[in-house]
Amino acid sequence: QVQLVESGGGLVQAGGSLRLSCAVSGSIFSIKTMGWYRQAPGKQRELVGTIHRSGVTNYSDSVKGRFTISMDNVKNTVYLQMSSLKPEDTAVYYCNANLLTGRTFTWGDYWGQGTQVTVSS
Repeated sequence: QVQLVESGGGLVQAGGSLRLSCAVSGSIFSIKTMGWYRQAPGKQRELVGTIHRSGVTNYSDSVKGRFTISMDNVKNTVYLQMSSLKPEDTAVYYCNANLLTGRTFTWGDYWGQGTQVTVSS
C-alpha cells in the first residue's frame, strides 16, 4: 500500500506564508514526479506545480514567483513553500506522486487526502 500524507495547511492573512509537506510511505520502488494541485469551492482541481526526481520544476502561471516546490528524495517528501499568499489561493491542496510500487512494479498516480489552505483578506 502507498500512502501520501499532507500537513501544514491552515489559516493565514494575505501576504503571509505557509509551508505544506507531503510524505510518501509504503511499498515504493521509485518516484518519478511529485506535485501539488488545488481545488477551490465550485472549481475544478488545477495544477499548482510539479517536481521531477531530477529537480526540474514546473509551475502554473498563477503561482510562479510566489510558490516553490522542493523534494527530499531520501525522505520521499515533497514541500510547497507558499509566499505572498492571496485570497484566491484559498483551496484544498492535494499532493500527487507518480511512482513505481515495490510490490507489483507498476507505475501509477497516487493522491493525498488534501489539506485546507485559507487566506484571509
